[in-house]
Amino acid sequence: MKDLGEYLQHTRIKNGVSVTEACEDLLISTSQLENIESGNVRAFKDVYELRDFVKSYAKYLGLDPNKVVDEFNNFLFQHTSKIALDDIVALQKKKEEMEKKVHSPYTKEYKEKVQIWPFLLLILALALLVGILYLVVSQVNESPNRIDELKSIKSEVLDYEFAN
Repeated sequence: MKDLGEYLQHTRIKNGVSVTEACEDLLISTSQLENIESGNVRAFKDVYELRDFVKSYAKYLGLDPNKVVDEFNNFLFQHTSKIALDDIVALQKKKEEMEKKVHSPYTKEYKEKVQIWPFLLLILALALLVGILYLVVSQVNESPNRIDELKSIKSEVLDYEFAN
């Protein structure tokens, strides 16, 4: 970016335009223009905003804005593609360490353990209840033999008739 900034500065000086004049015409601050010409990319928060400034500045200086933007994009690609593999691995390890740290009980995800004992006890209790109900119902529905009742009534009648 420094080469591109120097090229833009050289073109501005060659055209006889001062920094303040260019800033007034482009509606940008003097510090922004000086940062573009010095190649100070870190002064800008947004790379896309910087690219738009460079494009409008190139157009203002009478340069081909597409070629200047292509040069800026090449710089940006070279700058961002130089991230070392060790840095990427270190960031991955740091991310894994952050995941292992203690979390708040409100944000930590718990694996829900399924307890089988309560279900087995419930099934056993239901089976026991069904067995007890069966025994009670079978005892209630059991009727005395009618023949035995009739024999006892018949013997009472016979005893009464013999007594009279």
